[in-house]
Amino acid sequence: MSTVADLKETVRGEVITPDHEAYDEARAVYNAMHDRRPAAVVHCVDAADVLAVVRLAADQSLDLAIRGGGHSVPGFGTVDGGLVADLSNMKNVQVDPVHKRARVGGGATFGDLDHATHAFDLAAPGGIISTTGVTGLTLGGGIGYLSRGFGLSVDSLLSADVITADGRQITASERDNEDLYWALRGGGGNFGVVTNTEFQLHDVGTVFGGPKFYEVDDAAAILEFYNDFITDAPEALGCFFAWQIAPPLPFVPEDRVGDLFCALVSCWTGPHEEAEEILRPLNEVAEVKAEHVGPVPFPALNSAFDGLVPAGMQHYWKADFATDLTADAIAAHVEHGLKTPHMSSTMHLYPINGAVHRVGPTETAFGHRDKKFAPVIAGMWPDPTDNEANTKWVKDYYAAIHPHSGSEGGYINFMADDDDHRVAANYGANYDRLVEVKTKYDPGNLFHVNQNIEPVT
Repeated sequence: MSTVADLKETVRGEVITPDHEAYDEARAVYNAMHDRRPAAVVHCVDAADVLAVVRLAADQSLDLAIRGGGHSVPGFGTVDGGLVADLSNMKNVQVDPVHKRARVGGGATFGDLDHATHAFDLAAPGGIISTTGVTGLTLGGGIGYLSRGFGLSVDSLLSADVITADGRQITASERDNEDLYWALRGGGGNFGVVTNTEFQLHDVGTVFGGPKFYEVDDAAAILEFYNDFITDAPEALGCFFAWQIAPPLPFVPEDRVGDLFCALVSCWTGPHEEAEEILRPLNEVAEVKAEHVGPVPFPALNSAFDGLVPAGMQHYWKADFATDLTADAIAAHVEHGLKTPHMSSTMHLYPINGAVHRVGPTETAFGHRDKKFAPVIAGMWPDPTDNEANTKWVKDYYAAIHPHSGSEGGYINFMADDDDHRVAANYGANYDRLVEVKTKYDPGNLFHVNQNIEPVT
């Protein structure tokens, strides 16, 4: 039977164990709340390395964590006493501009993907933070600026190379292993290690957008307006509501830095000459107190919030889906949004209508195609001594809005580590079918360090 010591002779990437001088750096993850000590962190350089790690974990019944971008708020990129397959060196991106496709390594971030595709005025739907891993975000669905126009990230996923629990590499696509291809598009990391993905790209170059800040006294009116506006807005417009304590940026008046605002953050991918008219209602709903809106390369917009969420912060999040914004829901958002505790903390209200609704509810594993919004209460702050108070803010906010959501489930990419009781609801109407696929490809539940779908035993 192989051991961690044998692994050092098998893989080409570095194997970092507790006696290594770089161990503390290697075991650290994005959310500093999770301080775990794996038996080894393997910096995989290719699929062969991943195969070796998976086989060792299976042989020795070790917990196995898969780390791509490393942004998992519940800390799924690390584990105590087990193995971490760190894919961060596997960040290759190969673009085919003729067929508008890209092949993406399992450790690539959206910053890597945006950089490679923007040279050809192309993009794949992703999130709003460029340091997020492409694979992890995609497997959970993939909500962001481009969702209303081009769908979720999973809706542009053409194929994936997967290392399975029995130590094989297979491809999942419309033609090969179709059941696995279906499950990967929303079922999370339950079925294997995705070492490469292939995406359909879309025509996105320089977009028109950015944030508009409003006084918090106008928040209720803005939320009411936004609920109606985003229902019928052109699909080329991505726009989300947010709470934001103003950072020291050039477009923020000096005397307002540190003040809490509400914001609408837009991304128009249509013709720039139409942008002023499209965004006019955002100027008319209330007085804009600060803004940074205009033509901007898509990678710049997609990384605009990166500075607020560096690695090493404390994170605690709660998420929901919502079918509408009722008056009571708006009142709850305002009550708790006004208590936003830190410049990095926020609530984002992402729209998931438009192109997302044009995909049938069973066409992919993403089980909430009927919802209109995906709110996330993202508690983020640097000082661990604030953990109790700031975690309470997140929990109280969630408890206030959830009764008005019209949904039991939430977006799995935004779940916290104490949300395991919501797993079935988070995967939605497709959960039973996901259990069947899980049972077929991972009957021993090797891949359980995730929003776990338990196989039938």
